[in-house]
Amino acid sequence: MFDELWLIQFEYPFVFLVVLVFILCNKFCKAKVESYYMPHLDIFESSKNFKGGLVSFLKWCTVILAIAALASPIKELNIIQNKKDGIDMIISLDTSGSMKQRGFNPQNPSQNRWQVVQNIVNDFISKRLNDNIGIVVFGSAVMTASPLSYDKKAQEKIIKSLDIGIVGDQTALINSIATSINILKQKETQSKIIIAITDGEDTASTIPLSVVVKMAKKYNIKIYTIAIGRSNTYTLDQLSSSSGGKTFVAYTKDDLESIYTTIDTLEKSKIEQNKIVLKEYYFFFPLILSFLSLLFYVYLKNKRENI
Repeated sequence: MFDELWLIQFEYPFVFLVVLVFILCNKFCKAKVESYYMPHLDIFESSKNFKGGLVSFLKWCTVILAIAALASPIKELNIIQNKKDGIDMIISLDTSGSMKQRGFNPQNPSQNRWQVVQNIVNDFISKRLNDNIGIVVFGSAVMTASPLSYDKKAQEKIIKSLDIGIVGDQTALINSIATSINILKQKETQSKIIIAITDGEDTASTIPLSVVVKMAKKYNIKIYTIAIGRSNTYTLDQLSSSSGGKTFVAYTKDDLESIYTTIDTLEKSKIEQNKIVLKEYYFFFPLILSFLSLLFYVYLKNKRENI
């Protein structure tokens, strides 16, 4: 029970400043009344001291408890996030044989393209706490490495476990976009995006580009495409421009980091502004106690004055 009391907080703690007003009034706003000299008054005062202290205590209890009720004591039970205002996102990663190429990171030439992508994508995912993210990888075939999930730690481990050639050495980019759209199309979120990264021409897809473009438009899915060290971006341009996204080209690790930072800025979740906090209110407890204190105060005050 005492542990639960520590969880209680006040919605409007500034209301307690009103106590200062009562303290000042009690000190400086005392009513002036006529006084009479009565001999042997100390005989009566001794019998009234205790009641006087109790009356004063009840008066302040009434005031402080009423102010505590106005400050609205609460306990937060749970926070529900409106997931419809988050973002459903698929990250489609190229694991074809060409990702073995080194030199993409000038600071560490021994790193291949895939190793650089792994680190940057993991960093990107860790920042998207409110987004429902899935991971698709493609080579000669397409594989869903992770379904849509909020578990960023698990996805970090999944990406680290992936390697070049896991689904073949060719490049089925368009097929991977089709798979990503199939995952996203059933979702009710307002924002659905695909981020696809590749370093080569599509050499293995069986689905026409035009079909994928129509699918993205139909389900209102935005596609961002990233080309690693290549000049021919026709397919990527078609995918991104037709869906309201954008195509980027990265020639170095720094370029790729900058691109993901840009996308992170462009696609901000609204979920932070749409949290529903479930609260339990306790204002009636101090309110009832304040009322009872007031009743006893009035009773004792009247009884004291009639003595």
